[in-house]
Amino acid sequence: MNIIGLNMFHGDASVALVVDGQLVCAIAEERLNRKKHFGGFPALALQQALRIGNLKPEEVDYVAVGFDKSKNLGRKVAYVLQHPLKLYNFITLRARQKRLATLPALFARAVGAEESRLKFQIQWVEHHLAHVSSGYFVSDYDSCAGYSYDGSGDFVSAMMARCQGTRIEILDRVFLPHSLGTYYSTICRFIGYREFGDEGKVMGLAPYGGNEFENFFRDALAFENGRYRLNPKYFAFIGSDTGYRIDEDGTVHLTATFTPALEELFGRPREPGTEISQRDMNLAFGMQRRFEEALLHSLQVLHSRVPTDRIALAGGCALNSVANGRLLLETPFTHTWIQPAAGDEGLAVGAAYYLYHQVLGHPRGYVMKNAFLGPEYSRSEIKKALDERRLRARELEREPLLQATAQSIFEGKVTGWFQGRMEWGPRALGNRSILAHPGRADMKEILNARIKRREWFRPFAPSILADCQNEYFEQSHPSPFMLHVYKIRPEKRRELCAVNHVDNTGRLQTVTREENPLYYDLIQEFRRLSGIPVVLNTSFNENEPIVNRPEEAIDCFLRSRMDTLAIGNFFVTKSENPEYVLPEEQI
Repeated sequence: MNIIGLNMFHGDASVALVVDGQLVCAIAEERLNRKKHFGGFPALALQQALRIGNLKPEEVDYVAVGFDKSKNLGRKVAYVLQHPLKLYNFITLRARQKRLATLPALFARAVGAEESRLKFQIQWVEHHLAHVSSGYFVSDYDSCAGYSYDGSGDFVSAMMARCQGTRIEILDRVFLPHSLGTYYSTICRFIGYREFGDEGKVMGLAPYGGNEFENFFRDALAFENGRYRLNPKYFAFIGSDTGYRIDEDGTVHLTATFTPALEELFGRPREPGTEISQRDMNLAFGMQRRFEEALLHSLQVLHSRVPTDRIALAGGCALNSVANGRLLLETPFTHTWIQPAAGDEGLAVGAAYYLYHQVLGHPRGYVMKNAFLGPEYSRSEIKKALDERRLRARELEREPLLQATAQSIFEGKVTGWFQGRMEWGPRALGNRSILAHPGRADMKEILNARIKRREWFRPFAPSILADCQNEYFEQSHPSPFMLHVYKIRPEKRRELCAVNHVDNTGRLQTVTREENPLYYDLIQEFRRLSGIPVVLNTSFNENEPIVNRPEEAIDCFLRSRMDTLAIGNFFVTKSENPEYVLPEEQI
């Protein structure tokens, strides 16, 4: 049985392919068309999924979509009747939704097939139900609590569920306009972060602030009985698609915004690119603190209804790794499962597995043991890309490659690492990464000056050998997909100074040999040289989607001041290609 899962005409469009219950691939369209958070139809990802699965279009049996316009209609109608000025927003949304009705034609056009030859049936899956499914059905749990929360989807911003066997039972929903995702995005916009997806940046700013605005945030966001409520005095609700809009070309724009009352309290909002004031830091701190309090409250209520120590989390807000670390300490849930694409791209996986298990009744058998679900490139494809750029490269066996790369990192050089299948989700997890020494005090500044050009307050992440986690961090729950923030032990903070944030935390990735043997052995080799079982890991990109193809990795290497590149079995250095060393004035 061949099932295509889709997230389309929604932020972070994506495709998943499930064959006889096994997840064969999962790909976000942005990695292929190079448009961040692309919100149109994922045509290139669909082509790639069929190629990876070696399938013809007519061999697809089902298409499952993480969206169901028939859900929660009563709530939508009631909202329009209460807020008639918002009717335009619903008309615009319905126009976009009409494109979904032409799914067979869109599918056929994307893959160059005759629509009449397609035989698949279509299954629509409610947005947050697909989110919960994306976590639970790929976990190793046989039962757990399920929680999904984000900006919005099918007029809902959060869902509580009981998960058992092949069934997900919905226990409660939080309906729009009340949304923790909208709350977070709105305050981010006031602080000067107006692009869709910028929320993670502000999470890194929060520890620099203080709790000066505690009373305001208590007034702005209330919660009771597992639900939360935004104060309309401060939040300008815009209708069903609370939080963002999507242009015809798939570009996603953040629209979550605030009322004049916010300016009356705090003055003019910060303009993007201008200096960040202490006010902005305090707003970030208060926003994050209240967000965490709302989540902890909701999870306490959920636990009273599903008394277990295990929870599957999903939705864009589940990418808040600070909250994920805290919930393990302050709720009865001591085990979390959060798949790497917890945001909307994960809807493709969730819809496919909801269809396979809950609708069709097939038993479970797949567990997501790693995030390497994207395309992979052969030696000949990599060599061709290197030759086209006339780069001198050494081809090495496995052990010499690991030694050369680890030595480069140990010497303080910035190293590109391009291996195997591309990661699924927004984090680089050791196959499309830029790696550096975690114990050099100047490494954060070096990375920002040479390549990343990120804001001064944003931390870099540590990848650590899983069996060394307890030695370096104060919490022991694994974090294989870089979705938890934990305190670094006091005696290890200097040793990890390049990845130790201002609040002495790190957003860690735990690495096992089972999940990624090559990356594990690289860190092990670096440990042999340095005594540190950790490397600094940041995404292989430069203000663009994370690289996918060899050509993209090589071009990023060449246009930046990266020192070395390990791409497949090829090892490239700038010193051996001096014509590509950039003069200082070009940086």
